Amino acid sequence: MTIPTSQEFCAILDFGSQYSQLIARRVRENRVYCELMPHDTMAETLRDMPLKGIILSGGPCGVYEENAPRIDPAIFELGVPVLGICYGMQIGCQVLGGEVTPAQEREYGSTTLFLDGASDPLFKDLDEKLTVWMSHGDRVVAVSNSFTTLAHTQNSPLSIVRHKELPFYGLQFHPEVSHTKDNGKIINNFLYRVCRFNGDWEIGDYVDRSIEEIREQVGETGRVVCALSGGVDSSVVAVLLQKAVGDRLSCFFIDNGLLRENEAEQVTETFTKQYDMNFRCIDATERFLNQLKDVVDPETKRIRIGHQFIEEFDHAAKDIPEAKFLAQGTLYPDVIESLSPNKGPSETIKTHHNVGGLPDDMQFELIEPLRYLFKDEVRQMGKKLGIPDEIISRQPFPGPGLAIRILGDVTPDRLATLRRADAIVQEEIKKFTGYRDIWQSFAVLLPIQTVGVQGDKRTYENVVALRIVESRDGMTADWVHLPQEILATISSRIVNEVQGINRVVLDISSKPPSTIEWE
Repeated sequence: MTIPTSQEFCAILDFGSQYSQLIARRVRENRVYCELMPHDTMAETLRDMPLKGIILSGGPCGVYEENAPRIDPAIFELGVPVLGICYGMQIGCQVLGGEVTPAQEREYGSTTLFLDGASDPLFKDLDEKLTVWMSHGDRVVAVSNSFTTLAHTQNSPLSIVRHKELPFYGLQFHPEVSHTKDNGKIINNFLYRVCRFNGDWEIGDYVDRSIEEIREQVGETGRVVCALSGGVDSSVVAVLLQKAVGDRLSCFFIDNGLLRENEAEQVTETFTKQYDMNFRCIDATERFLNQLKDVVDPETKRIRIGHQFIEEFDHAAKDIPEAKFLAQGTLYPDVIESLSPNKGPSETIKTHHNVGGLPDDMQFELIEPLRYLFKDEVRQMGKKLGIPDEIISRQPFPGPGLAIRILGDVTPDRLATLRRADAIVQEEIKKFTGYRDIWQSFAVLLPIQTVGVQGDKRTYENVVALRIVESRDGMTADWVHLPQEILATISSRIVNEVQGINRVVLDISSKPPSTIEWE
């Protein structure tokens, strides 16, 4: 994306945090246009932009390490407010005369923060005691006399600092995650009370720009094939492409045999009856299952699925002249867990089939207009584009499908078992009055068997885990406290209706430290 010159701009310098794009999400929630940029972006580059604020992200390194990511010191001389978060605070304090060392006691999780400078504009409408989310093994232990301390925790005396002469704030905690209980006020206060943004950016601007950029990338004669799964992400991409290139778009739905119950039939019906698109369904079940035979490692599963998807598109696109572009609904949570989007030092959490799982020798040029968006932003785009609510409100479903919800070997029999159990979960969860607030609800087939009693006989059969979470964007999540009667019904139906399962367990872990999917 290129920065629109008519809009004010917030730069987010990415030091490799798993939350970097979450910061961008929070800024855009406040109607401020922003983009992630490499951590070593020079001050001269930023000087030429309509810049009103800078945020420095967290990161996995220690600032004292030999190869730690650095920052151009001139950034702090631009006269623009700078907010450093975690590593961003540490690198800012180090550049401006502070000292950072490993903490004697690592601070991770919810922590009570005490505000020592409650009159500061950053703290407008905040209580003097606040629950925040810490995630650090290092801390700032000393700053120069040019700094003021604004907050502390029991373990971090310098939890928030502000430079007296330069417009720099440093926060040791993460205000961008939902576990920090400030209702988003710290980031909002930084944007509006410190940086003085007007807040004139809308997701509709992103829609218009995406269409124009697709046209520019494809040209006047290029043809595009779209990986259409029927979910909100690929559906939004397909409609964007249709508006951009018209009948030069061909949509392929690949039935990989890893879908939920009746999903292939539902997607085919939707896109053949509701949209005037070149749509083709390809049954590739046997080929995908052959790729997964005897594979138990989740990374190998994802990579093989990604490679097979490309092979399917390569083969299908041979019938389409000048098909040089492949469009897919990649979102930023996929990207940030798979690799660093700005070639920074972030850790790979898991390889998503449509990111790190793509082959190096792929013949297509990728079109990924949603690559820097979160699910809720994509849903907003879908509404702008007039996509039906039954598509927009669908729960996220991973590209590798049920393959990463079967721990261990993926076989036709195990797929059938999980598919039926998962269908029961979907049927019962939809009866829950809070269904719309659930991010994802699904079953996971575990690679263990347990003793049970059914019909007065001993059984030794499979275990299914229920994973039901709430989230705003997929980057953090909490498990949902469902009414016991719903859980009881789901458990009873699964053990009675699904042959081969005699036990149901509930996953009550949050993200972090867990991920939403098990693999």
